Amino acid sequence: MSDLENTLLIETTQGPVKVELRPDLAPGHVARVKELVREKFYDGVVFHRVIDGFMAQTGDPEGTGRGGSGKHLKAEFSKEKHTRGTVSAARAMDPDSADSQFFFCFGDAPWLDGQYSVWGKVVEGMENIDKVKRGEPVQNPDKILSIKVAADA
Repeated sequence: MSDLENTLLIETTQGPVKVELRPDLAPGHVARVKELVREKFYDGVVFHRVIDGFMAQTGDPEGTGRGGSGKHLKAEFSKEKHTRGTVSAARAMDPDSADSQFFFCFGDAPWLDGQYSVWGKVVEGMENIDKVKRGEPVQNPDKILSIKVAADA
């Protein structure tokens, strides 16, 4: 039985995705993501940067890659590997610059290990992330229609 308080149910334009949150790795990031989810911050946000074979990035309400919620998070780097289905916080050069943006890894990305805060893992629906339109920026991008904490669904 999954922990409903630490499971996200994401509806995208390509279909549903279920993410298991990892408060054991990044408690501050998980708490902030759940706070934003409960505020419906992510509903309607696009996948603005999608690189084939690497990752799909979302979480910017402006859709430009420069926006966020306005609250930077302290880095919570761990030994967790960036493998297929990993969900990790996007950031600028400053390790403590992560905000609302995050990405899904399409495959292994060992060069990110220990450099980005891993806060989740796709447990169902990775095939729907695989279908998200590619681009930098993405033309006519796919979107997150809604995200809910499973305990609230």
